[in-house]
Amino acid sequence: MALHYYCRHCGTKVGTIDQVSIYSEQLGFHHLTEEERLEMISYQPNGDIHVKTICEDCQEALTRNPELHQYEKFIH
Repeated sequence: MALHYYCRHCGTKVGTIDQVSIYSEQLGFHHLTEEERLEMISYQPNGDIHVKTICEDCQEALTRNPELHQYEKFIH
């Protein structure tokens, strides 16, 4: 099982955690609401977990252009 982090805006792979055993509390998932979990975390048939996050470039773009927050994806 591996956790793969992808940017929710541009799709860039941000990173991977290859760990046999890891708890959601260690990742901070327990701080998410049920709705946020459903939106951000997806479980793959092979046991991997994909997590939507934000990359540094998209965060910088959002900081410089706050109006972009209204869009689910602003980079196509």
